[in-house]
Amino acid sequence: MNTNTMRIISAFILNVCLIASVCAQTVSNVVARQEENTIRISYHLSGSAEISLVMSRDGGITYDVTPKTLKGDLGFQQGGNKVIEWDVLADVADLEVERARFKVIAKKVENVTFTVKGVSFTMIAVEGGTFLMGCPDGQNCENLSSSQPAHNVTLHDYYIGRTEVTQGLWEAVMGSNPSYHRGNSYPVEQVSWYDCQDFVKKLNTLLASQLRGRRFAMPTEAQWEFAARGGRQSKHYKFAGSNDLKSVGWMEKSDYTADQTHVVAQKAPNELGTYDMSGNVWEWCRDWYEKYSGLPQTDPTGPTSGKYRICRGGSCHDSNYKDYCYFNVAYRCTGPSENTSYHTSSGEFNCSGTITISTPDLKLKHLGFRLALVF
Repeated sequence: MNTNTMRIISAFILNVCLIASVCAQTVSNVVARQEENTIRISYHLSGSAEISLVMSRDGGITYDVTPKTLKGDLGFQQGGNKVIEWDVLADVADLEVERARFKVIAKKVENVTFTVKGVSFTMIAVEGGTFLMGCPDGQNCENLSSSQPAHNVTLHDYYIGRTEVTQGLWEAVMGSNPSYHRGNSYPVEQVSWYDCQDFVKKLNTLLASQLRGRRFAMPTEAQWEFAARGGRQSKHYKFAGSNDLKSVGWMEKSDYTADQTHVVAQKAPNELGTYDMSGNVWEWCRDWYEKYSGLPQTDPTGPTSGKYRICRGGSCHDSNYKDYCYFNVAYRCTGPSENTSYHTSSGEFNCSGTITISTPDLKLKHLGFRLALVF
């Protein structure tokens, strides 16, 4: 191999689609160049995919070489222009450049299950898209004023937890269980926003070898709402999976239980296959609270500072007041109250979202969270 030349090497593309439909991920513009002892493979990825690389030394007849000393944009990748670099001499002593061929393999991102100390949990793959976030004009938004104005939001691909984080998973990661209502398959609660951040940090460390370009996080408010609505499969229900709350969510006195959390995934799932995004426990989101501007946004993460964090989804502690507004997928809460003190001056409950008590250190027996997995 001549180490003092630069050559363009033949490169090939392979897209692997694991379902019988059009792949959302495509690889294009693959070019391999020799730069001294390094071969630099550039490509463009549309969508998200798990990227790997194989090589042929016989002009493309067989692809039986998997380079070991690769670095760059491999593993789980979000769309864009990408580069992979290979230190050739570390793997192959004599490479005939003219006969080298490469395949960039893009494998569709699918649901994935992880296991921590014997406790398994599943993350649902969410294909990104554009949706109308909030409560739009023309719908019954009387009790959802904090969810206006509705506005277009575009999200890239990500994953969302199939269920809320359970007490079993929390204890496997953190070594203790702070919950009031006890049970390994119940959602964890009595955790502050800061506690959830600590959990995410430890989980990323425990599963670092399996993440390959991804990381766990708390979902942004936009990620939470898009998933609750069913993502690209949305049927535009009021609640997460149905217009009938009792079929998908636990609320106060539903099924003759009062103020009691329940084992996750006992009600019907939504269009994506997630459970309990309406009811059971409120769920922390990553964002600081601010009023909607009404402007289109891409992958919003909220303001950089604030006083209150967002909670979503309603809980078993909440009632059927005002058409079950707490459980609506558009409803924004900046603080579920331990004593249900959502009252206006006239003594009525208020679903406007103006009660702002969800400081990040808040801990309640009906407040938990679910995970996101991002690129």
